[in-house]
Amino acid sequence: MRYLAPALMMSGLLALTACSEEASEPNEVAAVEATASSETAPADPANNTSGSQAADDIEAAAEDGTPMEERVATIGLLNKRNNVSIDLEMRPGETREEGPVIVTLAACERTAPWEMPQETGAFVQVDVLERGRSSHTRVFSGWLFKRSPSLNVVEHPIYDVWVKDCAMRFPGDEA
Repeated sequence: MRYLAPALMMSGLLALTACSEEASEPNEVAAVEATASSETAPADPANNTSGSQAADDIEAAAEDGTPMEERVATIGLLNKRNNVSIDLEMRPGETREEGPVIVTLAACERTAPWEMPQETGAFVQVDVLERGRSSHTRVFSGWLFKRSPSLNVVEHPIYDVWVKDCAMRFPGDEA
């Protein structure tokens, strides 16, 4: 048993040495490459067997989805004192000021139609100018979800903010 380990190590080293000598022969490497390239059949665009065709399909699918800059979220804003509710249609990166409230939309997402459960969400930041103050105070920063409003709640005594929709398209949707 004691002599078995060194013998295995030596046979492994000899095998590695033999491999490196074979690979160093330029004529043999070129012959193997030529054989491999002649054995591969040209890609048939009808059955999408080409690797580059599959990569093109993936890129096209990614391009078909709505880029973040082109999505439109509908955010609800409620003033609990006077029961006035307004809908803010915003694009990611946009900031809207409604009275003493500043709402900033960072992102909006919606699950694909074929995925379950369906959910719509938006990453929102809410700043409020309180009476007697000279600057706005951030009261909320995070994801809001349409079907799970209790998951993240804008906790403010006067204002309530929630996500209503995120308009975007998915690959395969009709224009």
